[in-house]
Amino acid sequence: MADSSMVTEIGEKKSEYLLLDKGLQFRITDAVNSMYNFDFEKAERGFTVMRHTYPEHPLPYFLMGLSQWWKIAVDTEDKKYDKIFHEYMETTIEKAKRLFDKDPENKEAAFFLAGAHGFQGRLHSERQNWTKAAVSGKNALKYMEYSKGEEELSPELLLGDALFNYFSVWIPKNYPLLKPVMLLFPKGDQALGLRQLEEVAENAFYARVEAQYFLFRLYASEERQPFKALTITSYLHDKYPNNPYFHRFFARQLYAVGRGTEAYEVSLEILRRIEQGWTGYEANSGRYASFFVAQHYEKMGQTDIAKKHYRQTISFGEETENQESGYFLYSLIQLGKIATAENDKKKAKEYFDRVKKIAKRKHPAHQEARDFIKKNKL
Repeated sequence: MADSSMVTEIGEKKSEYLLLDKGLQFRITDAVNSMYNFDFEKAERGFTVMRHTYPEHPLPYFLMGLSQWWKIAVDTEDKKYDKIFHEYMETTIEKAKRLFDKDPENKEAAFFLAGAHGFQGRLHSERQNWTKAAVSGKNALKYMEYSKGEEELSPELLLGDALFNYFSVWIPKNYPLLKPVMLLFPKGDQALGLRQLEEVAENAFYARVEAQYFLFRLYASEERQPFKALTITSYLHDKYPNNPYFHRFFARQLYAVGRGTEAYEVSLEILRRIEQGWTGYEANSGRYASFFVAQHYEKMGQTDIAKKHYRQTISFGEETENQESGYFLYSLIQLGKIATAENDKKKAKEYFDRVKKIAKRKHPAHQEARDFIKKNKL
């Protein structure tokens, strides 16, 4: 078994934490970049070599689990990677727990325990396994607390502080049922959490892209700073051009800030890759892309092509069972408006009735459908 504290060729002692081993980082940079660029075969070859070198360390098992997570992330309805994902994360927990039990001050072990439990919790919540999600979340928070407070060691370990600070405030606001669990932990600081995420995104090796993922999601929604989200998604798409998740969110942020022509061009490429069967490019990405393409053609007055792509959005939504998504509902609304303009009130009514049937009454699309029917006497 390799020892992460062995002496290097130049006589310097390596860090006690494998996470901070610069030589290892250099050796596996290509594998990590391949994972984020959706070349999983190449990435997992590199992680397998690491697993043979460090069989008792959680890092290679965590990276293999992370590789499965990114296969899941593009289409969370697909469950074919769930079993192997959980197996790798369970092995990560087992290996990290041995290190932690041997040394409760081991911040690296706590980091992996928090990370593995956290990722499992994310998948459990996607699967609506709420009890398992709560248990995983509680364990992640517990070990996040253990891993806090040594940010001088590395921005890798700062990710735990950052997520704890932000989400310990965010979770009780958005998930009141988890409030009693959160009372067991110190109160966080959301502003500090964002600053720490920025630092991790700038300086970390393993945690950099994960921090950037959280940042662009938070800036796009919770923090309402779409231009910051666009900057991050633009960078990620440029660095990992074959990652369909980053690709579609780049298109989404271009659309969100009013750069519709660019969103259209990026979206056409997404649709082309879906048609050609690129890895990870499927109906979920198509749902975004076809809507942005439809919007472009409608704005240009080319309603026949716009209708085709709105229908394509609906088809992708049905394929992924995302009928309640905004892209699906607003495609129906736009088709209804076009049908009204073409004096086909019967068809228009069918579209708006379908919106009312699918959307919850408080959803803005439901309200818009009701108002349009009333105003146009459909």
